[in-house]
Amino acid sequence: MPTLQLDLGQRSYPIYIETGILSDAGFLFEEIQSSHLIIVTNTVLKALYLDTLKVRLTQLGKRVDEIVLPDGESEKTLANLEHILTKLLAMPASRSACIVALGGGVVGDIAGFAAACYQRGIDFVQIPTTLLSQVDSSVGGKTAVNHSLGKNMIGAFYQPKAVYIDTNCLSSLPSREFSAGMAEVIKYGIIYDPAFFTWLEDNQREIQDKHGPVLNTMIARCCEIKAEIVALDEREQNIRALLNLGHTFGHAIEAELGYGTWLHGEAVAAGMVLAAKLSMTRGDINSNELKRIVDLISVFDLPTEGPQNMSSQAYIEHMQRDKKVLENTMRFILPIGIGKARVVSDVSKDELHSLLN
Repeated sequence: MPTLQLDLGQRSYPIYIETGILSDAGFLFEEIQSSHLIIVTNTVLKALYLDTLKVRLTQLGKRVDEIVLPDGESEKTLANLEHILTKLLAMPASRSACIVALGGGVVGDIAGFAAACYQRGIDFVQIPTTLLSQVDSSVGGKTAVNHSLGKNMIGAFYQPKAVYIDTNCLSSLPSREFSAGMAEVIKYGIIYDPAFFTWLEDNQREIQDKHGPVLNTMIARCCEIKAEIVALDEREQNIRALLNLGHTFGHAIEAELGYGTWLHGEAVAAGMVLAAKLSMTRGDINSNELKRIVDLISVFDLPTEGPQNMSSQAYIEHMQRDKKVLENTMRFILPIGIGKARVVSDVSKDELHSLLN
């Protein structure tokens, strides 16, 4: 039975969270009807998981092909999207084929976008292997590639058929990548669930030690919150925008420094602190709440300040191209205490310069 169900009518799908799910690919059988599976992954994960998964799927009588991309955020490009589409055409893959995204947020985003584009849409499933992708990017159907002028500005809303989360994958995850994922975890507590934020404070040692039951509980709660929000607002017309806490500042950092210089979660962490500081200057949170946010982010070795050499004007130039800009007005997600947030569009450039300088 699935751990969770994301309810979107005909586009609803299950989310499985189990330890060791990759060692028994029989779990794929019910959701994947296609006889032709194309695994999209990267060079690092190919060595860790690809051969095992191919053997399991072949044993189920599937035709299995693979497309292996270089690793890194800098590879989430239109050129690599074209590479995937060219491979699909050369196989050839029919409209009944199914893409299996085996990897972190980069693989999931670009493979999902390829699935949305190929023959106007074929099935795909997500097997997220990083903490960030398990708690955030694999759920909700956002797919995209980056551009030098903006992150995730070219993409589509396209839901997978299922999400399979194996917490065993986190045992091989570098500590920096694990910490980056914690930024998205902490985000859920700030915007939606004050009790979860307190739970993170109380269980920080067990989380750092990657204690299995604690990780399962944490990931399940994040997916549950994400599923609730996406079910209410699939295409980000209102409440789903709250999931972008810290992202407006964070995306500006990533674009300015070059994708991959700071990990996405690192940039989001600094962005959440900037958003919280802006909230405090506007009277929406107090100094104790700001301290709790900064302290929890710091515990997981995440940055609480932006790059020292990045000017306020550089931030603003990138943020003016952000997806949340509406009618030439920048919009920001700001916390209101811990456990609630709102979208604001009345932040002046003077406020931003004061904050960022």
